[in-house]
Amino acid sequence: MKHSAWATVALAVSATVVIAACGSSHSSASGGTSSSASASASSTGSAATTGKFLGCMVTDTGGIDDRSFNASSWAGMQAAAAANSNIQVKYLQSTTQGDYVPNINTFVGQKCNIIVTVGFLMGTATEAAAKAHPTQDFAIVDCSYTSQCLPAPKETNIDQLVFNTVQDGFLGGYLAAGMSRTGKVATFGGEDFGTVTIYMDGFWDGVQYYNTKHGTHVQVLGWNEQTQKGTFTGDFTNQTKGLTQTQTFISEGADIIFPVAGNVGLGAAKAVQQADAAAGSQKVNMFWVDVDGCVSAATYCPYFITSVEKGIVSAVKAAVLSAAGGTFKGGTYVGTLANGGAVLSPFHDFASKVPSSLQTELQTVQAGIENGSIQTPTKSPV
Repeated sequence: MKHSAWATVALAVSATVVIAACGSSHSSASGGTSSSASASASSTGSAATTGKFLGCMVTDTGGIDDRSFNASSWAGMQAAAAANSNIQVKYLQSTTQGDYVPNINTFVGQKCNIIVTVGFLMGTATEAAAKAHPTQDFAIVDCSYTSQCLPAPKETNIDQLVFNTVQDGFLGGYLAAGMSRTGKVATFGGEDFGTVTIYMDGFWDGVQYYNTKHGTHVQVLGWNEQTQKGTFTGDFTNQTKGLTQTQTFISEGADIIFPVAGNVGLGAAKAVQQADAAAGSQKVNMFWVDVDGCVSAATYCPYFITSVEKGIVSAVKAAVLSAAGGTFKGGTYVGTLANGGAVLSPFHDFASKVPSSLQTELQTVQAGIENGSIQTPTKSPV
């Protein structure tokens, strides 16, 4: 199950959380940070004069230390800098959606060699900037023309970094169904975006596949792949919403929760922790999303059976290195189970709790997904 890839990502994200947490304490939407020094956004002209390649990243509103796709994207930037000493990297943090355009324009003005934007919401701003500056290299995480996140016409200077997370979401659903004791599992999203619902589609279908194979009737609360109806908190930051929604699911009998909601998931983890404390035993558990939760939110590792991950670190690193090496080209990178871009994390504290028979089944299901004999339908195109 590609444990070496998981270990690499886990180490990178671990470094990210520490460094990003420090960086965010002295940066804002109008200031930035370097991977090697606390350089402000206004000081990066020196990078150009010294011949350094400048890689610049604009975060989404979840912030640099969201323990999710912003943090892992920044880890990818740092990994590129670590791999090539001529690369200097920095970021600007978006507090609101209104920061996207000025942050991107700031980096265009600073002559960044590549500008990496993060998230579905940044598609329109990235497309407009790419059209206005056709010689500027861009990469965007979790957004593509196929998913209609990037509006037409197609610009050739955008590297689209997307992940077919219906595949590892399917594995996660199968695992959740196999681990549930109550016969009810739950998932919810931050907002109703394709990059969110693709996870939920996979999770729902994985549960159905388990039911078909085992003659069981495990229910999924919070989402239905067929109707595309489900539960969303409305943002990726409000942890109280995550706590309240998870408490509702637990009261309805769910014993495994899968939030696809960035920092909102920390509220879900708190609810799981509280439920187990009240029960006096570990009766409710959960999955984390995007990155390995046992690295990014280690406090709650005892409740994480696994994490349904994206290979964001390696994808961003590759995009920056290609630009620095003069081989950048616009197009689409798709992370999958087969290439390590969409995987389940190690089981960590649950390594001895997930039955060996279920682990063997997961390997069989993964092989089936990779060779196409097991279909993973989704209404959220990559």
